[in-house]
Amino acid sequence: MSISLSLSARSAAAVAVSLAALGLATAAPATAAPAPIPAPHAGYTGTAAEAAANRAFFQAVLESVAEKRAANPSSTAAVTVVYDASRAPTFSAQIARSTQIWNSSVSNVRLQQGSNADFRYYEGNDSRGSYASTDGHGRGYIFLDYRQNQQYDSTRVTSHETGHVLGLPDHYSGPCSELMSGGGPGTSCRNANPNANERARVNQLWANGLAAAMDKALEKSGR
Repeated sequence: MSISLSLSARSAAAVAVSLAALGLATAAPATAAPAPIPAPHAGYTGTAAEAAANRAFFQAVLESVAEKRAANPSSTAAVTVVYDASRAPTFSAQIARSTQIWNSSVSNVRLQQGSNADFRYYEGNDSRGSYASTDGHGRGYIFLDYRQNQQYDSTRVTSHETGHVLGLPDHYSGPCSELMSGGGPGTSCRNANPNANERARVNQLWANGLAAAMDKALEKSGR
């Protein structure tokens, strides 16, 4: 398988990460007629470009959250990543379930629906399937493809894509018990929960990564 943010503009190229072996793409959410989606296959490990795109998206999310916290330095609330699901009404149940899964799995970051979102969900038809995309300006989204969500367990797809928001890379060669193995284990895999290693990694990323992002945001704001 292959997250929208409100940061000040910085130049960068648009990047999109597909589910499984669909490669890289650079388009905005599409609504074109569906095209055949190549089935993911076990043993696919992704490309260096996909891995770089995942890291770029996570960094954009960190910066979005950090800039908001820097603007309100007195806040002692837990780190919260805000999302907007209004553009993906068909998948409202899966998004809510994915949020519940992640919020019950990790302790250093929480997902919450609201305004001034750090990322957004979209839905539609796209031959690339579902993917996470960022343009490098902190404006990113998760795109959920109709056809792919009929072929694969929809909650797993959504939870997997949300894993990119939290910093996890794809690992298609992993077993079904590993959420970020995505479509590698095939359409019969219905696991939508991160395993212990994935949970620990997200907690580590948000303990260490946010601190660095906060330093950058505070320096930028002149504090």
